[in-house]
Amino acid sequence: MPEKKPTRITGIGNTLVDILINESDRFLMDLKKEKGGMTLVEHEEIMQILSQTSQPPVIVPGGAACNTIVGIGNLGGDARFIGSRGNDAYGQSFVKELHDCRVEPLVSVCDTPTGNSLSIITPDAQRSMFTFLGASTKLDPKSIISDMFKDSAISMIEGYLLFNKDLMMAALTAARDAGSLIALDLASFEVVNASRDILEDIIKDFVDILIANEDEAKAYTGYSDEQKALEKLSQHVTYAVLKVGARGSYVSYKNTITKINAQSGNTPVDTTGAGDLWAAGFLFGIAHGFSIEKSGRIASACGYEVCQVMGAQIPQAAWTRIKRLI
Repeated sequence: MPEKKPTRITGIGNTLVDILINESDRFLMDLKKEKGGMTLVEHEEIMQILSQTSQPPVIVPGGAACNTIVGIGNLGGDARFIGSRGNDAYGQSFVKELHDCRVEPLVSVCDTPTGNSLSIITPDAQRSMFTFLGASTKLDPKSIISDMFKDSAISMIEGYLLFNKDLMMAALTAARDAGSLIALDLASFEVVNASRDILEDIIKDFVDILIANEDEAKAYTGYSDEQKALEKLSQHVTYAVLKVGARGSYVSYKNTITKINAQSGNTPVDTTGAGDLWAAGFLFGIAHGFSIEKSGRIASACGYEVCQVMGAQIPQAAWTRIKRLI
């Protein structure tokens, strides 16, 4: 009897709690911040921004790789998350959420407060993030070993780890030694711009699945033209994904480009987690041997449903709808 192939997806990334507020474009302009990006800040700056808004915040578990892994758990997949949290209420609720979503937590505990990320959501549903990494920065690269990625079909490495080169290299090396495919989401154009000195070599040497949106792809490839950008993204990887928002996405695989249509429906409420949940659906499909077309349909459904709510937590009724595609 042939040995069953693993379908587990293991993610490693920042352990964050998301704080979400709705605000105007003017509010964002007054902060002198670029829309759609991610800025690293101290906890005090988040508190200062919150003091300037009259909007009550929505607080939910977050972090890019964690959002993806939680999505895979909710799809019924074999899911594991590696991170570091504080010994506080935020950290405890974070781990409880992982258990509730059928995710195995490999989360270390330290005395630094659990990280958090403030997302300012403007009327066009775009989110601009201000992130305090907190306890996430305490994840020791020396503690990352191949056993953490054992029996994983895919290891999802969060792009934001590029801000911590030692941790990024430890994660890539451990995942490769465990024999899994490695997926990397480029995270944000700021991440790409800040890591040019190592990014291309990392992709060439380690990455099998590369995921980018339009801004990230332009920052990495230098091309606004989608075909040229996708060609450059696909140079050293097995799967290259270019997400183009409401127009869907393109997947390059074995010199063939597949167009994945976005799921149409209601106007988005909030795009927080859209890319992360898209990745959950796509990676779940690839890990289970589905076609690119079917994996893409699941991905588009996940991306659509998360845009109908505040934050990256898709409600159970929506998961039921998504699972019908499986």
